[in-house]
Amino acid sequence: MVDKDVIWTFLSTQGMDLGLKLLGALVVWIVGRWVIRIARRLFGAALQRGHKIDPTLTVYMSAVIGVVLNVLLLLVILDIFGVRTTSFAALLAGAGLAIGTAWGGLLTHFAAGVFLQVLRPFRVGDHVSVGGVNGIVKEIGLFGTTLVTGDGITALVGNNKVLSDNIQNFSTLPSRRVDLTAKVDNSVNVREAMDKLREAVAKVPNIAKEPRPDVEILQFTPEGPLLAVRPYAHTDNYWQVYFDTNRAIADTFAAAGYPVPEVRTAQRMIQDPPISAASPGKA
Repeated sequence: MVDKDVIWTFLSTQGMDLGLKLLGALVVWIVGRWVIRIARRLFGAALQRGHKIDPTLTVYMSAVIGVVLNVLLLLVILDIFGVRTTSFAALLAGAGLAIGTAWGGLLTHFAAGVFLQVLRPFRVGDHVSVGGVNGIVKEIGLFGTTLVTGDGITALVGNNKVLSDNIQNFSTLPSRRVDLTAKVDNSVNVREAMDKLREAVAKVPNIAKEPRPDVEILQFTPEGPLLAVRPYAHTDNYWQVYFDTNRAIADTFAAAGYPVPEVRTAQRMIQDPPISAASPGKA
């Protein structure tokens, strides 16, 4: 059972000091967090205005500054309670192996994030496919890369997975190819159909002038030639060009009166063999 006299003696002798320390630590935490937010904002703004540094590196450096300042804030609060910096450093050194084992995965992601900043395979705002996720890069953080997918989902991919897997950047080159097909019936003049398609596709908004759209015979099928229709467009206009080109194919073939290719299956009539007059079994 707890002795009330011991509690009263503790409160009367050290309670005031402990209360002041708790109050001081709370004030330092609130003020420190506010200062850190202001410092990160000013640091990011200074990098963007003064040196015109890429936003990808600006966000990453701002995150690093935030981590460093938060560690310093923690050391200040510990110092208020009498835990000296040297003692804290010795404690971290003693627990280094355990922390390294538990946080090994995070450290690999952190190291991969550093390499992503050095190698720069993509930047904030690029359309990429990394770690099995396809989307727009929103942020390259200390431990993960944030993407916004085409269907409006925010995905966080670990930096180590990003760096160790295939990286496809759709924004590096000025344009990308849109792959479509169109099948014409065997009764249609294929050269005429190709010329009409070239003229129609060239009028699709936002297609790239160079390279010019390709309309060629991809392969032959029993129903008729299969045409490859391949305009080029910037990544920002990819799906608009994709859908508009499909619409141009349908409108062109409809205006020309081309029949819809139909699958023709060969049928063979099987007749019973003629019955001989002297068939077996008859007298």
